[in-house]
Amino acid sequence: MVASEVQIEGGQYCFFVFVLLLVRYLPPVAGSMSSQAVKLRVDDNYVVMDNGILEVYLSKKGGFISAIQYNGVDNLLEVLNEAHDRGYWDIVWNEADSTGTTGIYERVVGTSYKVIVQNDEQLEISFTKTWDRSSMEEKQSPLNIDIRYVMLRNSCGLYCYSIFEHRKEWPAFNVPQIRMVFKLRKEKFNYMAIADNKQRLMPVPDDRLPTRGRTLVPPEAVLLVDPIEPHFKGEVDDKYQYSSNNKDIKVHGWISSKSETNPAMGFWVIIPTNEFQSGGPLKQNLTSHVGPISLAMFLSSHYAGEDVVMRVQRNESWKKVFGPIFIYLNTSSENQVQPSLWKDAKDQMSKEVQSWPYDFPASGDFHKSHQRGSVYGTLKVQDRFISDHQILAEGAYIGLAPPGEPGSWQTECKGYQFWTQTNKRGFFSINNIHSGNYNLYAWIPGFIGDYCNNVVLTIKPGNKVNVGEIVYEAPRNGPTLWEIGIPDRTAAEFYVPDPNPNYINTLYLNHPDRFRQHGLWERYADLYPNEDLIYTVGHSDYTKHWFFAHVTRKRDDGTYHGTTWQIKFKLHNVQKNGTYKLRLALAAVNFSQLQVRVNNPKEDPPMFTSGLIGKDNAIARHGIHGLYRLYNIDVSSHLLVKDDNIIYLTQTIANGPFQGIMYDYIRLEAPPSHK
Repeated sequence: MVASEVQIEGGQYCFFVFVLLLVRYLPPVAGSMSSQAVKLRVDDNYVVMDNGILEVYLSKKGGFISAIQYNGVDNLLEVLNEAHDRGYWDIVWNEADSTGTTGIYERVVGTSYKVIVQNDEQLEISFTKTWDRSSMEEKQSPLNIDIRYVMLRNSCGLYCYSIFEHRKEWPAFNVPQIRMVFKLRKEKFNYMAIADNKQRLMPVPDDRLPTRGRTLVPPEAVLLVDPIEPHFKGEVDDKYQYSSNNKDIKVHGWISSKSETNPAMGFWVIIPTNEFQSGGPLKQNLTSHVGPISLAMFLSSHYAGEDVVMRVQRNESWKKVFGPIFIYLNTSSENQVQPSLWKDAKDQMSKEVQSWPYDFPASGDFHKSHQRGSVYGTLKVQDRFISDHQILAEGAYIGLAPPGEPGSWQTECKGYQFWTQTNKRGFFSINNIHSGNYNLYAWIPGFIGDYCNNVVLTIKPGNKVNVGEIVYEAPRNGPTLWEIGIPDRTAAEFYVPDPNPNYINTLYLNHPDRFRQHGLWERYADLYPNEDLIYTVGHSDYTKHWFFAHVTRKRDDGTYHGTTWQIKFKLHNVQKNGTYKLRLALAAVNFSQLQVRVNNPKEDPPMFTSGLIGKDNAIARHGIHGLYRLYNIDVSSHLLVKDDNIIYLTQTIANGPFQGIMYDYIRLEAPPSHK
């Protein structure tokens, strides 16, 4: 197919036929292409970035993304909203003596802008917010914030990143949340995709209004009573039903409806790495939800509570780069637009991941590839009651995070983290690590506890650090007498009941993530109306008989009561003067107190009490894990008897439906001399 092959009388080339052929052979799914150089336009109200594929309008006063023009549509963002309420950065913060995960809401306003890079290939714009003492009266966070937008030639999207800085002489403060928000046009975007098996047509915001929906508990959940589209009637909508782990949030977004005149379009948030997100790879965060809204969450307290609130002290200097993330746009002429646009978005995500770290950000605070180092080695596990030899740690999660205690990476939110998984031989290579000081952390599916090396690793530009063979000695005192669950840091293997048919999300019917359904905590009282759960070792099956969450019970009078679960087991003999070990690995806890008793349900004080622990709120937010906790409890042999024994697990605090515990794994070990 070339123009010279198509001729008309007089030897002239038929240009219009060439164009038709060209259109015919264009890929059906694509972010568009253009040979135009990147251009900058500035008027009284906007700074406009234009590369011939899309135009992005940034408000001169604030640095908000007010419009994105693409594929003949004047604005993909919600035109019914004010210009500052379409695409923006925001932060939730409070003063240092405050507690909790809420605070002062602040939309980041860039008070001045500057062109950082401008040439045919790239345009980078900076909007800055600076802090001084007078800002305290305006309730502004004590931060300098530099918001950057980058547009590249022939790129179907926009890169966004920011640099947050706190100077040592500034006041101390706390930060529960930092994010970027995109609000799309509700009359265009109606199909949401966040994973291969999490895609669906979505309700509209009007369906959540009191005139059409009924607010449930928690209030983020709304029962759709009279939705605009009748097929949504009877469903529950809740943004937390679409949360994911950081490691899995790489691309998510929305697809517009297709018409005879307008092809379908996709709007995607691509996060090429989670190195700048708080809480490590297992931290859960919001993605996209009804609005239509798409988020890039950099710091949040969701599924963890106050433990992951960033606390910046007085006399502490802190600076961090969040991003870049990539806002990718694509369009499709295929009949099955959702699969094609989603596949194309995933392909683009893979390209972004392979390109990390980017070489184009102009900020000196963003570390390029040559400013980074790497760490490699082999991880093994030692558990002498499983094997006399060290075990290759296949599929282990291993990473670098700022120095701390074992497991502290879960709540680390000031620095950067770099994670990978080991291969079948236990080998790992962690690449593109910021210069700095780190500990090496790991956890291994199938084994309890956390690994942390006791040596600080200093990474310098170009360094390739070989840590050699490292061995994790898994917690173990004696042979396993019995165990419940799988040590994988979630409660996913336990019994998750069917939802109340009056409160369903059709996406999660017969879905691996069925725990995302609303109101599952109430099903415990339905299953155990009068007596609590009893699990008999050797007879019960934890996939059928161990409820996924140890919750409170609601009585007929509306009050809530604590619950006591029993684990019944037999011992053929009891070693005199020996110490048994009970391992309790918890996947999530919310405002709970766990008490453990052996063979005496009224023992006072109990053999073990945790005290008040946890603010994960994973039960209410449809999670299957929060922060991991491990308790290693000594059980004196005088508490045990030959033959029948019972361990009582009591969750004592009962002020509402969401206090509770998710267990990861429970194991009873005999004294070591049983080996």
